[in-house]
Amino acid sequence: MTAPAAHLTHIQEYYFSQKLREVNQRIASGKPVINLGIGSPDLSPPAEVGIALTASLSHPKAHMYQSYQGLPELRQAMASFYQTHFNTTLDPQTEILPLMGSKEGIFHISKAFLNPGDAVLIPNPGYPTYTSVAYLNHAKPIYYDLRADKGWLPDFDALEKTDLTNVKLMWVSYPHMPTGANATKKDIEKMVAFAKKHQILMVNDNPYSFILNANPTSILEIADAREHALELNSLSKTFNMAGWRVGMVLGSQAHLQEVLKVKSNMDSGMFYGIQQGAIAALKTSKKWLENQNETYRRRREKVWEIARVLGCTYDEDASGLFVWAKHPDKYDTLALVDTLLYKADVFVAPGTIFGSNGNGYIRFSLCVDIEQLQAVNDRFLNLSL
Repeated sequence: MTAPAAHLTHIQEYYFSQKLREVNQRIASGKPVINLGIGSPDLSPPAEVGIALTASLSHPKAHMYQSYQGLPELRQAMASFYQTHFNTTLDPQTEILPLMGSKEGIFHISKAFLNPGDAVLIPNPGYPTYTSVAYLNHAKPIYYDLRADKGWLPDFDALEKTDLTNVKLMWVSYPHMPTGANATKKDIEKMVAFAKKHQILMVNDNPYSFILNANPTSILEIADAREHALELNSLSKTFNMAGWRVGMVLGSQAHLQEVLKVKSNMDSGMFYGIQQGAIAALKTSKKWLENQNETYRRRREKVWEIARVLGCTYDEDASGLFVWAKHPDKYDTLALVDTLLYKADVFVAPGTIFGSNGNGYIRFSLCVDIEQLQAVNDRFLNLSL
């Protein structure tokens, strides 16, 4: 066998890819497993999305290669969305780049700005892909601590004592994944000021703003942020379009031109029909978003009940598609997760996969209907741990 690249020695198969194989094997063997581990929305997109996709198929250019920068109408819809929901004005021609999912953007941004030996500030706990992509670009991950007693926000006093000599990129994500913690505009101003002071490109990964969050915030609302920051966003969670793979990166023309150099060599444009569906989604009324949140609110209350059965505590002010719960100290996190899977046929995510500061926590997804959540609750009530 040809030897793999050296940088793969630091990278393992994505936890959910590996664990979901086991979950699916149990389901195939007849086990009634309920998956509360991943945030794959089970609700439908707005009805207009499917209508737009279907109608688009008869367009004479529907099946041709599409622009690397997306349809002008899509970029305009993204700009209008940011104006409506974040009160942020963006130039659709130069400050918006559609992506095939925001996960693609994590790689493209890193490839565009990181040289071998550069360092990247990565939150602990945080999205595991940030670390993997750093290694794929021969960069050095430097983890900064997020803790419950600090509201899961960066401790800039501690960061100022860190050797930042080679740091070129910093990942933040608010509302935060996996904890659901929110950042105020003042908090985000501190982030931008830190990036400006140290000439670091800060990237806010922002896919959860509209899920159980009364105050959606963008880093691009902050004055001068565009010179020092990019923002990733996605239709996956907001509009239940995870499988469509539609995202965006937003920021200055200078930054996006560099990202486009990478992207234009990696794909051949997004399918026309998907773009038309995305345009329809972005024009969806705020009322639709409010109605969806009512569904998630009812589910979250049931998940809180489930968490209490296990003796867990949680933050009722958190946002996003998950409940981040601190389990009793007497349990080992990974052992508890396996016990719930093997004894109750319920899969939840261990906090440890998001970093060492996730130890002591488990994460429940809200992407399961009330009937299944009630079944989980009943199983846990009858479970001896």
